[in-house]
Amino acid sequence: MAAVDYSVLDDPQASGMSFYPQRHWTQTPEGAVDCGITVDDGVQLSARFFPVGQQNPTVLFFYGNGETAAGYDNIAPLYNQIGVNFFVVDYRGYGASGGSPAFSVMLADAVKVLDSLRDMLAGSDFTGPLYVMGRSMGRHAAFELAVEAADRIDGVIIESGRPNLARFTMGLDAEAAQAMEDAYHAKAYSISIPTLVIHGENDELAPVQDAVAMHENIRSEDKHLLVIPGAGHNDLMFVGIRQYFEAIRRFVVQYGGAGDDQTD
Repeated sequence: MAAVDYSVLDDPQASGMSFYPQRHWTQTPEGAVDCGITVDDGVQLSARFFPVGQQNPTVLFFYGNGETAAGYDNIAPLYNQIGVNFFVVDYRGYGASGGSPAFSVMLADAVKVLDSLRDMLAGSDFTGPLYVMGRSMGRHAAFELAVEAADRIDGVIIESGRPNLARFTMGLDAEAAQAMEDAYHAKAYSISIPTLVIHGENDELAPVQDAVAMHENIRSEDKHLLVIPGAGHNDLMFVGIRQYFEAIRRFVVQYGGAGDDQTD
């Protein structure tokens, strides 16, 4: 698949309309580990790791716009309860990270984060499988890794996401914008590793039919779709909490094992 130059989407106006950086950090929760990931000269990303077991699956999580890694302090234990190590990282300009966000930079940073996490896990004798999960805006990083780093992860989970560039194409003429969207669709559809799509039936920002179409078109033969009835864009985890985490648990068990080691 031909490489696409996404730097044309880094227009400051488009970035200003697309990113909503939040500055937020908290005291390290008991059992968690804080990390700094260097992605550029003088630029570190803040991250937090919630481990549960060295042989258990690990989920590298990219959150939605306007969120932060520290905002997952109360959600991470839910992943631990299904036997999953949870690693959540901030984008540039979010949480306690340095730098400023831009689309192509977000994708490049995702690869550096994955490589740093793999090194960290290996250095601490974590041997379980590794999955990438992207929620809403985090889908962009997840798509990137599912395609460009498919040999280094065991599967991908897309929550409340679709292959759409939205406001990032601002400033491009209609033809150029459509060409970028077409290339982006092709990229997402080329995913060949195990894939789980989770979406709310009443998602007001990303219509559920887009998620269904994405699931149908993804090349992977090992793909699963969960639509949570009555759920919107930002409440589906809570509306369908049992379905949500059971789907993730089944997915990481089916394609990596070790997820049967659950905590209380």
